[in-house]
Amino acid sequence: MNTSTLIAPPALVRRAEKHDTKAVQALDSAHFIHPFTDHGDLATRGSRVITHAENIYVWDSEGHKILDAMSGLWCVNAGYGRKELADAAYQQMMTLPFYNTFFQTTNVPAVQLATKLAALAPEVGGRKFEHVFFSSSGSESNDTNVRMVRRYWDLLGQPQRKVIISRNNAYHGSTMAGASLGGMSGMHAQGDLPIPGIEHIEQPYHFENALPGESEADFGLRAARWLDEKILSIGANKVAAFIAEPVQGAGGVIIPPSTYWPEIQRIVDKHGILLISDEVICAFGRLGHWFAYEKFGMRPDLVTFAKGVTSGYIPLGGVMVGDRVARVLIDKGGEFNHGYTYSGHPVACAVALANIELMEREKLVERVKDDTGPYLAECFEELRHHPLVGTAQACGFVAGLLLVKNKATNEQFDPDLGVGMMCRAHCFRHGLIMRAVGERMIIAPPLVMTRTQIDEMMVLIRTCLDATVDELRAAGQL
Repeated sequence: MNTSTLIAPPALVRRAEKHDTKAVQALDSAHFIHPFTDHGDLATRGSRVITHAENIYVWDSEGHKILDAMSGLWCVNAGYGRKELADAAYQQMMTLPFYNTFFQTTNVPAVQLATKLAALAPEVGGRKFEHVFFSSSGSESNDTNVRMVRRYWDLLGQPQRKVIISRNNAYHGSTMAGASLGGMSGMHAQGDLPIPGIEHIEQPYHFENALPGESEADFGLRAARWLDEKILSIGANKVAAFIAEPVQGAGGVIIPPSTYWPEIQRIVDKHGILLISDEVICAFGRLGHWFAYEKFGMRPDLVTFAKGVTSGYIPLGGVMVGDRVARVLIDKGGEFNHGYTYSGHPVACAVALANIELMEREKLVERVKDDTGPYLAECFEELRHHPLVGTAQACGFVAGLLLVKNKATNEQFDPDLGVGMMCRAHCFRHGLIMRAVGERMIIAPPLVMTRTQIDEMMVLIRTCLDATVDELRAAGQL
């Protein structure tokens, strides 16, 4: 088969209306092992072939226009088709496409980006971030966190402090360490995970874990104290750190009560353990701040980032290293035997710099904080009146709703029905990308989305919810 005719060259993609979908799907099934995919099912159904994109929309190979309410995978913050970012990549490729940062070597974009990130990261409660370690993804960054945390305690003469505590249903990547830090049972069931030295507590999900009649404020305090109980059960002298997302993303957009993070901070301070804020999703404007720890008043020692730093245009991740950890590593550590070929990749760093400049110029972070984020929250609050919606919440530019069988009693659907995937299928049919996590439907739109486009998205969401109700009633499930 001549594959050269199946996919248009890049210069033609945005003008092309049709592609040979079945031929691309056949090659895809024959050669491409996808992440998080049932490949037997994929071979039967065929992949959806996305060909081009602009602003908040993507198009498939059949010419369908789809509103991307997930920013690709939580990452296309600046929207699609930003020439400034493509130009930055091209110019850097023509200047210095690659050189490693091992062996006492650096490059200008990496230095400039590290300096810029240190300037953007706010000081909270005396905690400063003057140093950055670069990787290519959030998964790599969280692997780095494990290495840094354990090295830190070794250098302080407390090598027994190895245990890192995380939360059930958290997502911290899919590498061995990242998947172990995460708390997803489906991932732990494959590969003998978690690796030793990783423990988990329950997530701060009020709907699922609150006691009857327990307020969100009281629940937030109780949920935070699960950490204290876990530390005491392990032995505080063995615990190295607690890692968590400020708002859980892939777990279904779980927004903790306002009382949760202040109590977590009190607990980690009491026991002297490190706090890692995994902001792979939450940083770079997603919650209306450059870094989410500022929003919640957290004082983390390490901050994981990726995704939005380049708006997903090119892979880049890293760790903001607070002074408490950095000074020990630098002043006492000698050589830190850890790193990646692409740490501080010059092209990725150049794109990140252009992306941050674009976001500053267009005030995207401020827009989410003061305008479009509050408007999205208002719109999502209105979804509570829909007969299928049990809860609906938004924080900045992430939002989630729960599909329930009975609003009066909060009775949930039998998981085997796959109601979330049923709703997701209706979304695709109506030109909307919305993610299903069990019976939770979630969004994380590009930060460039306007109020008018929010209205457009909400019409689509309601249409898809209505279609799901019709299908459930026809099947005798409502």
